[in-house]
Amino acid sequence: MMHVKITAEHLARSAIVYVRQSTMSQVLGNLESQKRQYQMAEAARDTGFAEVRVIDEDLGRSGSGQIARPGFQRLVAEVCAGTVGAVYCIEASRLARNGRDWHHLIDLCALTGALVVDPEGVYDPRLMNDRLLLGLKGTMSEYELSLLRQRGLAARDAKARRGELRFTLPPGFCWSEDDRIEMDPDERVQQAIRLIFAKFRELGSGRQVFLWLRAADLHLPVVLRNGALRKIAWRKPAYHSVMQVLHSPIYAGAYAFGRTGNRTGVVDGQARKTSGHHRALEDLSVLIKDNHEGYLDWRAYEENCRMLEENAHMQKRTARKSGRGGQALLSGMARLRAAAG
Repeated sequence: MMHVKITAEHLARSAIVYVRQSTMSQVLGNLESQKRQYQMAEAARDTGFAEVRVIDEDLGRSGSGQIARPGFQRLVAEVCAGTVGAVYCIEASRLARNGRDWHHLIDLCALTGALVVDPEGVYDPRLMNDRLLLGLKGTMSEYELSLLRQRGLAARDAKARRGELRFTLPPGFCWSEDDRIEMDPDERVQQAIRLIFAKFRELGSGRQVFLWLRAADLHLPVVLRNGALRKIAWRKPAYHSVMQVLHSPIYAGAYAFGRTGNRTGVVDGQARKTSGHHRALEDLSVLIKDNHEGYLDWRAYEENCRMLEENAHMQKRTARKSGRGGQALLSGMARLRAAAG
């Protein structure tokens, strides 16, 4: 049905239906919300728009403004070109969950005369009352996201401090039915992990352990995840896999949470979040020693960490090295021979 704010000038342009869900789990599981968003295209055609286009490239992308959204950028570009008569969305949070993106889009709609349409009404950003309502919708959407995130993080951290928060365990461990970390019952997996630590004590270098495993043509266990399913696969040793085993405090019987963190930077005027940045042991969110049975004790783990740090390339020249660096020729070999003697 025609709305009084939708004029022939608007209908002469195109209508754009913006479809978005924040995570891939929502895309795969919350199909009803997805269906309702796509139905907005039929509502636009029933209103009288001859050309209706759906932008759904941002399915599985958050609207927080911290990750790139090519679909939203395409929407902004088309509104800016003046070819859009109305932007359809199921609710304000689908367009943006941050004030910067939201108000930028509203400003462009006001400049080009485009309308914003949701199931609750038709809004003309050029009208002060409609502009006020759109501003409130954007503010509430941003506040709702912040509140949900704050509650979720508080609940997650409280559970982690008790050592009860489940996360993907590295090879060699699994979760018990009572939410405790225990050794993998597969003896082949256990033997592979123990071999890594034994060879590190013998060779004194993570790289040498990796090269030895490669030369021996051995395979190491790797954890594969597919949704909630977890399984072990056996693959040729990778250097990063060996180093992850040697660096992880979980193998020393400690419950460790928050080993990697996120960082937010500004790229092309937009906030961008990157993940996977490793934290130092003293900066971990939670570290509970003697939480479960490990493959080595804490003292041995700390000694391993010191050796790995000393072996790192480009450290100060007076530090002890294993097989490279140092002030003396073949200092690593001399140290190993002295230890063997």
